Amino acid sequence: MTATTRQVGEREAREVAEAARETEWTRPSFAKKLYLGDFDLSLIHPQPHAIAADDAARGEEFIARLAAYCATLDGLLIEREAKIPDEYVRGLAELGVFGIKIPTEYGGLGLPMSYYGKALMLVASVHPSVSALVSAHQSIGVPEPVKMFGTDEQKQRFLPRCAAGAVTAFLLTEPDVGSDPARLASTATPTDDGTAYLLDGVKLWTTNGVIAELVVVMARVPEHDGQRGGISAFVVEADSPGITVENRNAFMGLRGIENGVTRFHQVRVPVENRLGREGGGLRIALTTLNTGRLSIPATTTAAAKWCLKIAREWSAARVQWGRPIGAHAAVAEKISFMAATTFALEAVLDLSANLADAGTKDIRIEAALAKLWASEMAWRIADELVQIRGGRGYETADSLAARGERAVPAEQILRDLRINRIFEGSTEIMHLLIAREAVDAHLSAAGDLASPDADLQAKAKAAVNASGFYAKWLPQLAVGKGSDPRSYREFGPLAKHLRYVERSSRKLARQTFYGMGRWQAKLEYRQGFLARIVDIGAELFAMAASCSRAETLRAKDAAQGESAYELAAVFCEQSRLRVDHLFEQLWSNTDDADRRLARQVLDGKHSWLEDGIVDPSEGTGPWIAEWQPGESKTENKSRRYR
Repeated sequence: MTATTRQVGEREAREVAEAARETEWTRPSFAKKLYLGDFDLSLIHPQPHAIAADDAARGEEFIARLAAYCATLDGLLIEREAKIPDEYVRGLAELGVFGIKIPTEYGGLGLPMSYYGKALMLVASVHPSVSALVSAHQSIGVPEPVKMFGTDEQKQRFLPRCAAGAVTAFLLTEPDVGSDPARLASTATPTDDGTAYLLDGVKLWTTNGVIAELVVVMARVPEHDGQRGGISAFVVEADSPGITVENRNAFMGLRGIENGVTRFHQVRVPVENRLGREGGGLRIALTTLNTGRLSIPATTTAAAKWCLKIAREWSAARVQWGRPIGAHAAVAEKISFMAATTFALEAVLDLSANLADAGTKDIRIEAALAKLWASEMAWRIADELVQIRGGRGYETADSLAARGERAVPAEQILRDLRINRIFEGSTEIMHLLIAREAVDAHLSAAGDLASPDADLQAKAKAAVNASGFYAKWLPQLAVGKGSDPRSYREFGPLAKHLRYVERSSRKLARQTFYGMGRWQAKLEYRQGFLARIVDIGAELFAMAASCSRAETLRAKDAAQGESAYELAAVFCEQSRLRVDHLFEQLWSNTDDADRRLARQVLDGKHSWLEDGIVDPSEGTGPWIAEWQPGESKTENKSRRYR
């Protein structure tokens, strides 16, 4: 039997995922309240600014040095060679890029999240592979979980190395395990003397894994000595005997990324290298991702800014039918969307980073929304750029340069951005994750009503308990500040949009309640409904962030504030159309027909549609590569840049 055949039922998979969730809400959450119909603008505006003056000064000085260095790097060279030159990585290390968020006491720069975001924007504008290198190391690699969950001894051992440039990686995914961690097959077996674990398994898509010096590995500890074991987190030296990087993977984009397949065979890991308790690995991973996901909005905002710059310059230079193409309505609409959405992307990034820096709010939903929304909208912006550029948008930068034109890598940015809809939780998984948190209050109130395993007696008792919650909550959704034309007057022409957000928040909560009442325990299977609920909240969050940012900028600089107000107003108008459409689709959609047709397709009923083609992939290998525990039979692809 292969290690990839570990099978679990739906119930066990749900229980594992549920056990890893943070269930307590000790701090307020703007987004959580938004989904419950309580639009509390005071939680995000005025925006928190908890950065000390000396930190701001150090941050600005660092960003200036980083910008000067980035200007010397050649992103097209990275694309051409599918590798970030070692000297580039050494230069970043010398600047302290690998220790931006690591406290100064451990040799890092100790800068806030907002400056980390600015740094990611800069390196991403050189080439997205560089931001992938930095964020995989610092957002989800060794520094963040050690900083949050490590002992003092672990922090002293690992953080200075990370700050000095020891590249790190995070290893969770396996060939047959993606977003369903209950099937995790890698094992960490305690040694007889209890001083170490023996790690066995294969990890897939190990970003930075090819060049990493340290890795965080998630593996299952079996029951032993009266202990339950469970999925646990370990910091592992990448040059330990028994570790082999078996492949450096290649992708449609991010061609400089050091992503591989890593095998562990009887790798001895000291007990002192375990993070947290046995069985606490998934919670460590999910908690790390709460703020780690903010790397995606940073890199996508950088991409959006570049796309907008190219679209503006090209649309003014390219003349068709006697006018610059930007003057034609078909292109003007695209430019308007790109400009307004770029403003909103930066607004979402800034707000999320400021909330993270302040540390007074629970931002697990905000960070997830920022990742979800930013990855989708930036992809649309890049797609519009390719369309505006026409044939030149489809042509590579090297080809353009070879025939004497400006080397604009529009097709590359489209390829590079595509991964963000999959990275750190695909759009579909993010919908489910956020929906679980958004309907948490309903599930708590409903109790056994929302349990597929409860009997009729338990459900009847739960219905009585739920009625008490809803009797108090539902009347609060009838009216609010959004119904008063005098509300939010301090925002001038943007006030009407904030009133719309408030009204829509209450409407969203009512629609969620209707869905809960209609489907109860089966709500989790109504993934189309839940996805739309989440997307409505994401748009409302972006609208609120945009209005807040516009007013914040106006207070600092009247001229820039006027421009920001114009951008925010157009964005809100565009966003409102999307929200209205999503509300309509909640109850008027093809979800049932789609599921029915999908089942028929999977059963082979419509396979005749596939006649008349040749499938070049036939016979090239299995859908999912199986693996056996044991020594590697391939050459080690691991390398170091220093």
